Amino acid sequence: MFISERLFLVVCFIFCTSHSFADNNNIPRLPNGKPDFNGVWQVLNTANYNIEPHAASSAMSLKDGPYGSLPSDEVVSLGAVGSIPAGVGVTDKIPYQEWALRKREENKNNWLDRDPEIKCYLPGTPRATYMPFPFQIIQSEQAFFFAYEYAGATRNVFLSDPGPAPIDSWMGQSYGQWEGDTFVIEVTGNNDQTWFDRSGNFHSDALHVEERYTYKHPNLIRYEATITDEKVFTRPWKMSMNIYRRQAEDAQILQFKCVEFVEELIYGHLRRNHE
Repeated sequence: MFISERLFLVVCFIFCTSHSFADNNNIPRLPNGKPDFNGVWQVLNTANYNIEPHAASSAMSLKDGPYGSLPSDEVVSLGAVGSIPAGVGVTDKIPYQEWALRKREENKNNWLDRDPEIKCYLPGTPRATYMPFPFQIIQSEQAFFFAYEYAGATRNVFLSDPGPAPIDSWMGQSYGQWEGDTFVIEVTGNNDQTWFDRSGNFHSDALHVEERYTYKHPNLIRYEATITDEKVFTRPWKMSMNIYRRQAEDAQILQFKCVEFVEELIYGHLRRNHE
C-alpha cells in the first residue's frame, strides 16, 4: 500500500506539473505587459462535425437501410473519406427549446441542402475557431485582428466600445477587453445564417457570444465561448477547447477561398439549362 501511494504521488506530481496553468511570467507579452497572442493557431478536435459528444458514423448524410442507416446516394461513393470520426465534444447536451430541437434534427436530416459550409458561406463565430483550418491572430497594443484560412474570413476586434452593430452580419461585430491576462470578446450583430457545426446545431439572430482567450502554456490557449440566444435555447451554455500554436518554421495561413469551388453546385443548373 505504501509503495502504491508513493507511486500515485509521483505520477500525480508529473501529470499535474506538466498540465499546470501557464506561468504568468513565461507567456509572451507585448511591451505594455498584456499577453501576446500573435501567431498561427489551430484546434485538434472534431467539433466542426458535431460540438456535442458523438460516435463515429458512416456519413453526415444518411438514409434508412434494411439493417440500419446507410450513406445517402449523394455521398456513398466517398466511402471512408466521407465518414465521421468520433469525438468527446466541446460542450454537454445543448439546452434547446422543444421546437428548436426538432429544427436541429430537421437540419441534420437535410444537411446536404442546408449546411452553410457546403456553399462556402462565412462560418461565423465561434465556428470559425474550430474548423479544420488554421487561423492567424495579428495583435498590437492598438489592434487585435483574426485572419482565417477558410473562405478568407476576417474579424477585426474593436478595443473601445463601438456601440450596437449597425447591421447583422455573418461574422458579427467583435468588441474586446482585458480581464487580467484573459482577453474577452463580446460578439453581437450576428445573422441567423450560420451553424455551429455540420450536425445542424443552429441559432437565431439573437445570438450573443462571449469568447475568452487565456494562455495555459506559451503555445496553448484555452478557449471558452458562452452562447446566449433566448429565441432558441432555454439558458446560456458554454463550449471550451484548447487551441495550439503552429510552431513549424513555415507556419502560415494559405488561401482557401472556396467560393469558386462551389460555383457548379450553386449555379451549374443555370448553365445546364442553356446547353
